Amino acid sequence: MSITIYVPADAAALALGADAVAAAITREAARRGMDIRLVRNGSRGMFWLEPLVEVATARGRMAYGPVAAGDVCGLFDADFAGGGVHPLLLGFTEDLSWLRQQRRLACRRIGVIDPRSLADYKAHGGGEGLRRSRSLAPAEIVSAVTASGLRGRGGAAFPTGIKWKTVLDTAASQKYIVCNADEGDSGTFSDRLLMEGDPFQLLEGMAIAGLAVGATQGYIYVRSEYPHAIEALNRAIEGARDWLGNGPGKFTIEVRKGAGSYVCGEETAMLESIEGRRGIVRAKPPLPAISGLFGQPTVINNVITFASVPDIFAQGADIYSGMGCNRSRGTLPFQLAGNIRFGGLVEVPFGLKLRDLLYDFGGGSRSGRPLRAVQVGGPLGAYLPESQFNTVLDYEAFAAIGAGLGHGGIVAFDDTVDMAKQARYAMKFCAIESCGKCTPCRIGSTRGVEVIDRIGAGQAGQIALLRELCDTMTHGSLCAMGSMTPYPVLSALNHFPEDFA
Repeated sequence: MSITIYVPADAAALALGADAVAAAITREAARRGMDIRLVRNGSRGMFWLEPLVEVATARGRMAYGPVAAGDVCGLFDADFAGGGVHPLLLGFTEDLSWLRQQRRLACRRIGVIDPRSLADYKAHGGGEGLRRSRSLAPAEIVSAVTASGLRGRGGAAFPTGIKWKTVLDTAASQKYIVCNADEGDSGTFSDRLLMEGDPFQLLEGMAIAGLAVGATQGYIYVRSEYPHAIEALNRAIEGARDWLGNGPGKFTIEVRKGAGSYVCGEETAMLESIEGRRGIVRAKPPLPAISGLFGQPTVINNVITFASVPDIFAQGADIYSGMGCNRSRGTLPFQLAGNIRFGGLVEVPFGLKLRDLLYDFGGGSRSGRPLRAVQVGGPLGAYLPESQFNTVLDYEAFAAIGAGLGHGGIVAFDDTVDMAKQARYAMKFCAIESCGKCTPCRIGSTRGVEVIDRIGAGQAGQIALLRELCDTMTHGSLCAMGSMTPYPVLSALNHFPEDFA
């Protein structure tokens, strides 16, 4: 009887030696004459336990980790193929508290299924949303997405249903679905985890969007730094070609690779890049929903947004909208990184407090020192002091304190951090990554670095000038690259003024 063993092929697990572990398991099983089936799954998102090896038993999947290649012989001696006791034994995977306390929707199958198998995806509930949506009229699909309360998970949090309705109502002979998978924010990895661990979920969500607005062509724009995700997507697209094209409105998807520009995460710069031009921000209007890719109406959402759509149709819009709080409905995969004890992915409904993520899931700082600040929402996100850790994870609650949830990335810092240096980093990052189209961003960020350097040299009078510069960038920049760079700078100034003395 064959024994199924799971070893992640996720990029994070590979970096920690997962390939060597998989090879060692294959060799040891052959040496002992054991019949095994080795599945290279996605990561469960518990990075401190990677490589996490799971074994399918009659009672459920048993987890062992972190496993090194040198541990494999001892694991077999302990009958780990049958769930035997070993120092690396963690217990039943589904009973691990990190997973048990979550409410995974978009990420529910990551680590569970074989990401190479469409049949495995369907066996675990995949495809039901697309099947049901094929029996609905386009307006009914859009109405369900609107009723669910789903908002864009890429940062702007714009209501998805409104965007889709705009594209639906705009007459055109050709429309497009574009997935923004240019996940460039520091401390973010949920898009990568899903593309590598459950690519069919993304394809299904995009296909439903195509049905909703009458689009027959989709593009996934992936940053070049994600070679494993690109490979997984292309393999999934090839395997799902008949499935995506089976039914009303044949739908095809193509992967386009970015060249590493951060500003191409901005939707119009991304469109320029897909069209083969330099990734420079377009002036709006017209909105991409009216005149987007190749001048045609275009739905643009990010990976987690599209991956949230199938559940809305498989389980019902009312169930999805029943989770969360206020205008923030459903769940969001938060990503814990930086100086944090347990870094990884946590998908929970909106409404939890930031402090709960940092301590109940994250376990506090990895260094053991007090957490002094956390940056939420990537390199353009505000730095929050300990006094704001009780803020509820909700789009409007964060906006009320001058911050944003963004893509859900959270980077933690202990009390040794120099916040003046972090403010300088934000300005320097903008200076390097700016597309250069508008003066406030292109020149303002460069002058910002110079002003912070003068403050560091003892010219305290330059602080007023820095604030004035931030105001100019906020209100004069063409896109969020320049208008949001002041968020980390001003939050550092406001909450940690002693670091600028």
